[in-house]
Amino acid sequence: MTAFQLSAGRPNPLGATFDGEGVNFAVFSQHASKVTLSLCDESGAETFLLDLVEREGHIWHGYIAGLRPGQQYGYRVHGPYAPAEGHRFNPHKFLVDPYAKQLTGHLEWHDALYGYEIGHADGDLSFDSRDSAPYMPRSVVVDPAFTWGRQDQMRLDTRWSDTILYEAHVKGLTAARDDIPHAGRFLAMSSEPMLRHLRELGVTAIELMPVHASVDDRFLVDRGLSNYWGYMTLGFFAPDPRFMTGRDIAEFQQMVARFHSAGIEVILDVVYNHTAEGDHRGPTLSFRGFDNASYYRLAENPRHYVNDTGCGNTLDLDHPFVLRMVMDSLRYWVEVMHVDGFRFDLASTLARTDGQFDRDGPFCRAIRQDPMLNKVKMIAEPWDIGPGGYQLGAFPSPFVEWNDQFRDNVRRFWRGDALMTRKLAGHVAGSALSFDHDGRPATASVNFVTAHDGFTLMDTVSYSEKHNAANGEDGRDGHDANHSDNCGHEGPTEDAEILARRARRRRNMLATVMFSQGTPMILAGDELGNSQGGNNNAYCQDNAIGWVDWEAADPDFLAFCRRIIAFRKANPILRQKRFLHAGTRAVDGKPDVFWRRADGRAMHEDDWCNPDLRCLGVEMRMARGTPAYEPRTGAVYLLFNAGGPTRAVLPEALPGHRWQRVIDTSGRSAAPADQGGERIAEDSVVAFELAPLTESAARSKPQHAGRARA
Repeated sequence: MTAFQLSAGRPNPLGATFDGEGVNFAVFSQHASKVTLSLCDESGAETFLLDLVEREGHIWHGYIAGLRPGQQYGYRVHGPYAPAEGHRFNPHKFLVDPYAKQLTGHLEWHDALYGYEIGHADGDLSFDSRDSAPYMPRSVVVDPAFTWGRQDQMRLDTRWSDTILYEAHVKGLTAARDDIPHAGRFLAMSSEPMLRHLRELGVTAIELMPVHASVDDRFLVDRGLSNYWGYMTLGFFAPDPRFMTGRDIAEFQQMVARFHSAGIEVILDVVYNHTAEGDHRGPTLSFRGFDNASYYRLAENPRHYVNDTGCGNTLDLDHPFVLRMVMDSLRYWVEVMHVDGFRFDLASTLARTDGQFDRDGPFCRAIRQDPMLNKVKMIAEPWDIGPGGYQLGAFPSPFVEWNDQFRDNVRRFWRGDALMTRKLAGHVAGSALSFDHDGRPATASVNFVTAHDGFTLMDTVSYSEKHNAANGEDGRDGHDANHSDNCGHEGPTEDAEILARRARRRRNMLATVMFSQGTPMILAGDELGNSQGGNNNAYCQDNAIGWVDWEAADPDFLAFCRRIIAFRKANPILRQKRFLHAGTRAVDGKPDVFWRRADGRAMHEDDWCNPDLRCLGVEMRMARGTPAYEPRTGAVYLLFNAGGPTRAVLPEALPGHRWQRVIDTSGRSAAPADQGGERIAEDSVVAFELAPLTESAARSKPQHAGRARA
């Protein structure tokens, strides 16, 4: 290798930056005594060790002229090894650059990866002097330049009110597709068959489960499993090598460009709440070796970590350089990779200040004031396992939030639980009790009945208990409160009646998602009838359990999904920004929302408290004061029936109009409704729209005057 000369370089930007003539290296460490840059050849052998002697504040930096993209490197950092004081420096450990834009692969588990001697009587207080480099991935210098072509390939800006989210795993969605090249990789995600499927389904944004470089936990590898979901991040800037065919990050950029050309936004599920280094017994891979006391929130005894995440450690976003790393990472994925937004795993952890949730703390404030990030989609998972960690509805704009109460209560309503009708109504109207404050829109609630964490839609109606034996944890993992119902038989069955009941229940739950105010999200594979065999925690199942089964696709249910998504997209009444509070509209004197019993009469308090009430009707119009839409005749009427067959009386239609049945989960086709009383099948959802009468129909069938009125 050529003998490279190190010059002073610059403290900014952090990471390894190619400028056309060479590479600038800059890393943060507040407590280190020396930082050594290690240059490696293609075999991984360290060929040059260069001390970064220049330091500005807490940033160590240097520049090497003539160095090119593709150069592999890492660091060795010197300083005190004093776990009882929070310091775990060990120069024998080869470290990944926290700002690495690419990694050569994944680590190989070995005791040398730990800063202490495994099995020593002093545990993590001992010191291990073995070299970890042979078992570590290397960071790679990249040139992220990419030709984006058309403007629509660069970034989309779909309004929240028009958004339909589709949560998917890069490998899980494509691994079982033999007809797609590079199955399981970024290139497969944006292949024409996948784009065609998503376009025909009608989704507007794909929410990708973690694509940042991650680590397979050692205990999983020992069981022959892996961290399939990827929630153990090692690099916040680098795409995970398992999703690439080689070492070219342009594969990710190409995927984004193709999604954008198809009109589909790309949202990343990001994990900034913890890292893959675990607790005090974990390995030294990057952050711990650079500056343990700065990167992590330490307990009162600084040998240990605050664990609000349940994953062993918690990143300290109170520290300005850790917050800067998170913000730099977000900006990189927006500016360079052109993604359209983020879903923040355990977002309550990110919003903690001095350990307490603070909606106006450093993280939320940084997002809100950033001129680049406050324009992209921000989705919070509004909880963690720390004190006061459940914060549904507490995040400020521009965040929207996963609404797990919607999931649980909708499942319980359709399971037939008592006193769920009032809760269902609240969710259909946008979950205003949680979100209607501080000027937040109704779209702030991300409505879903299934996500990666839990049962699939098929399993929600096929299993009453979780079946997680394959995870090797004796069934201790995964949620116990699934609010599911096997409809009469646990697991697969050939019973036609049970299968019909399950199909209808799936249609009901999806219809509830699409008919509710808020932002709908569906789980990849649900539209096909995908099952995980009752496993509600398939985080370690990189196999047929965790992959979408395209062979078992249910064409009838897929057609229903396409139709109901199209209905939502075509009807602005179902996707409003303003909350519906039964306000009287000036344009026609009608309320924007009105709740009815099956007999057409208004709901009263006794009805809401009736444990036997299973059928609810709601008449919706555009919210009072909505500037863009004030149609005099625009209205929908929805009936949610979790009980037996019912005769429903419809509201009075306006003169010259009648109610048209457009969606019926019991299988009835669209048709003019019987205005005097519509028969509603058991366990079904029916949607009606106002439609103009033809001249002949108006003469032959005038509207009845005795109908229930709003």
